[in-house]
Amino acid sequence: MAKSGKAKKSGPKITDHEADQIQRANDSRLVPVVFVHGLWLLPSSWDRWRTMFEEAGYTTLAPGWPDDPNTVEEANRHPDVMAHKTIGQIADHFGDVIGRLSTKPAVVGHSFGGLLTQILAGRGLSVASVAVDPAPFRGVLPLPLSALKSASPVIGNPANHGRAVPLTYEQFRFAFANAVSEDEAKELYSTFAVPGSGVPLFQAATANLNPWTEAKVRTKNPDRGPLLIIDGEKDHTVPWAIAKAAYKKQKRNSNVTEIVKILDRGHSLTIDHGWKEVADTALTFVRRFAKS
Repeated sequence: MAKSGKAKKSGPKITDHEADQIQRANDSRLVPVVFVHGLWLLPSSWDRWRTMFEEAGYTTLAPGWPDDPNTVEEANRHPDVMAHKTIGQIADHFGDVIGRLSTKPAVVGHSFGGLLTQILAGRGLSVASVAVDPAPFRGVLPLPLSALKSASPVIGNPANHGRAVPLTYEQFRFAFANAVSEDEAKELYSTFAVPGSGVPLFQAATANLNPWTEAKVRTKNPDRGPLLIIDGEKDHTVPWAIAKAAYKKQKRNSNVTEIVKILDRGHSLTIDHGWKEVADTALTFVRRFAKS
């Protein structure tokens, strides 16, 4: 079994759907790839990526954050179930899933999923990792104005710490869909956008002020494995300065550390019309270190 690190307090249970994915992965005897979504999205945002990776010879899993609803419609009808989720709780949940796999997986994450991917890699849980537009961790210092504006719908009101906060279309357009057409932005919003827990954004925003923050990564762990950071050139939520600062911290690791800028792309790069270019970049990296 893949090692799950030090013993942790019991957290949210693995759902029946996640257990089925674990069993399917173990039965396949293929190298697993675990996909980690970020705020304002659900595991279904990875469906096309999963198909591509499985056609390339991998088995895939897309676990949810604890208590994730099954559909976008359900999430928007019952947003409260998504509140109060912390970075540590979510990372531990994914660690529990990985701990049940018979083969160490590659891990691919987007946005806060990119931060979680680096946390999991820092625990030595992945054979290779790809962090796409990753949210910042403790020690990543740049704070561009566009990132502040993207986070302001949540961190602008302290009461949002205990809420699940939806984005309006205009907020989604700025934070996610600034590099696509108006028509595509509206389609992405209606297809993918769900409320997101306020806690992780407050944790990330205060990470450099809090030595005990959960938004921290063991960047020097020799068991981290190879890491690729991908960032969109026009990303408002995780501008290049943030991704590059994360890369500078990570490249001190003894393992391979690389960074790629995807031109003319924003934060929606994993779900918009150009998703395949990003998925190809991630798949090429994973293939180098996790043979299917």
